[in-house]
Amino acid sequence: MGLEKVIPSAQELGTFSRLLARSATGQAITAYTSHFMKPQKDGRLCVVIVDNGRSQRLRKDDKGLLSCIRCGACMNTCPVYRRSGGHSYGSVIPGPIGSALVGDLFEYASLPFACTLCGSCDMVCPVDIDLHDQLYHKREKAIKAPEYKGKRRGLKILSFVLNSYRLRRASMKVLRFMIDWTPRSLLYNRFNIWGQEHNMPKPSSKSFSQIYKERNKECKR
Repeated sequence: MGLEKVIPSAQELGTFSRLLARSATGQAITAYTSHFMKPQKDGRLCVVIVDNGRSQRLRKDDKGLLSCIRCGACMNTCPVYRRSGGHSYGSVIPGPIGSALVGDLFEYASLPFACTLCGSCDMVCPVDIDLHDQLYHKREKAIKAPEYKGKRRGLKILSFVLNSYRLRRASMKVLRFMIDWTPRSLLYNRFNIWGQEHNMPKPSSKSFSQIYKERNKECKR
């Protein structure tokens, strides 16, 4: 078990069991929990406590990440995780909590960017971990790294496009056309890592602006 699984006493176990079940599956009481109290007759009970960097993180006071009880509530509510699935994260623990835990490592530095910063994970977390705030700061840290020079340049271009209404509107039209008519071999290649596991969603025939204008006209009639 991990170091963070140690609790003060058996009295607190009931609280954690209720938190786990309600946050993970919405049940009032956990469906199945194993308790190992003592070794079997003529046997012994060995508990291996795995540190794996947890003490170091605890010393850094990493804003309560080790308070996680692994309920999965942040994954259940995360719009990105629900769309992409766990395998797309490439780490043992996916979702918002996984991105926050391993986001400091360079090979997983892109995971904090897989977040809309909607704050939904914060709202449902039973132990009040400020996940979206941590993911935001990990983004800032990642983008300043020398290895992210190319991404910084790309974000500047993206910022320029998104700040212009005409460019943003034109880019959406081009993107919709590309997804519809570009051959699969060009869209799904070795450079598109996400596309190796997923298909691009088929875009709507009309943009949000077009639909909004049409419905707005209907309401005025």
